[in-house]
Amino acid sequence: MEEKDTNQNQNQNQEDEYEKICYICRRPESKAGSMIQMPGNMCLCHDCMQKAFDAVTKGGMDFSQLQHMPYMNLNLNDFNNIKLPDTEIPQKKKIKKKTEKSGQPSFSIKDIPAPHKIKTSLDEYVIGQEKAKKVISVAVYNHYKRVLHKSDQQPDDDDVRIEKSNILMIGPTGSGKTYLVKTLARLLDVPLAIADATALTEAGYIGDDIESVVSKLLAAAGNDVEKAERGIIFIDEIDKIAKKKNTNTRDVSGESVQQELLKLLEGSTVEVPVGSNQKNALTPMATVNTDHILFICGGAFPDLEDIIKERLNKTSSIGFKAELKDRYDEDPDILSYVTSRDLRTFGMIPEFLGRLPVMVTFTKLTEPMMVEILKKPKNAIVKQYIKLLAMDEVKLIFEEEALGWIAKEALKRETGARALRAIMEEFMLDIMYEVPKDSGIGTVVITREYLEKSGGPRIEMRG
Repeated sequence: MEEKDTNQNQNQNQEDEYEKICYICRRPESKAGSMIQMPGNMCLCHDCMQKAFDAVTKGGMDFSQLQHMPYMNLNLNDFNNIKLPDTEIPQKKKIKKKTEKSGQPSFSIKDIPAPHKIKTSLDEYVIGQEKAKKVISVAVYNHYKRVLHKSDQQPDDDDVRIEKSNILMIGPTGSGKTYLVKTLARLLDVPLAIADATALTEAGYIGDDIESVVSKLLAAAGNDVEKAERGIIFIDEIDKIAKKKNTNTRDVSGESVQQELLKLLEGSTVEVPVGSNQKNALTPMATVNTDHILFICGGAFPDLEDIIKERLNKTSSIGFKAELKDRYDEDPDILSYVTSRDLRTFGMIPEFLGRLPVMVTFTKLTEPMMVEILKKPKNAIVKQYIKLLAMDEVKLIFEEEALGWIAKEALKRETGARALRAIMEEFMLDIMYEVPKDSGIGTVVITREYLEKSGGPRIEMRG
């Protein structure tokens, strides 16, 4: 009997953590006010209950004809005994209640990871891009302090208001933009959502609405609005929403998306669906304030190098001190010269760029960096294959010349670090297929001759 009471108390405490949602209008308790509990664990707000009574007093109404009221024509006392498969009450989405702010914050300044500690953790997974890692580390560190400052601030406090500094990451494909943020998500205990700008469209068109990026953050925070309001949103492929040139149709996935993103980047209160990307009558809505959400936008911006070169070459002239037209053609760090003017020429509107004050560029990967990517990170590709063959009790060794050859081939494909995986999959296929056949194989050495198809791997038998 005591165990039954304990279970009932635990279930009651779990229910108290979530808001009640009106079965008709789908508004949570924080918006619609207190709810009227009906049999069958169904809740109605006072507005919907009043509308129901008004409909009855004006001549009666068959509630079974209403879309969201299929059970109101039944005997209310029979709700708990419904056995028919077609009369199951749908499960409701749950929204966590906002807790009262306590006197002490959930964490202190000592719990905030310093920028150098964040960067050290990123160094274990991401090779190169030192400036980008430094910028991201400082931004996240300041974001934690901003959240802490907000929790400490009193309503009548006239102290300095700390604003957020959204980040724009620019770099060639395969340079590590998305991987850097994904690694950050694993290392930090802060809600982080990764969205794709290619799926965003203007409201009313097929595709995801702008609020869907906030909805993903809310889901990452466990539908806890207060926790989501101090999270980080990474919008990938941001260059795909640039203004379309010479188009006669409505640009529903370009400039209009940039304009709708302005309110989120600046900070505003938006209503987002809980557990869904689309708003409808059956989806509960939650109010989220984006004022303290850090936004990180990243994109490859193809052909941006040509725009930068064209601007820099306009200063060329005739004479002994003139700059050559091809001076920047072979410059690997050409993106470091980027300005807001170049991005406007690319198709980004000035209002959008103004809300991304921190701009960081990623350098193009070089051959030594490619070799380090192959073997140095904690989850390096070479280490992954060594682990796979170790499960078959086979030792795998890569010669340095072989790694250098793979790096050179990857640079020729011009797809960044992604080319390393493609090349490794291609040459390791036969080895991964043949080695398990012979249990006597003890060691496999990958040589450059094997990669150049002028020889084979060096195999050593056991014993």
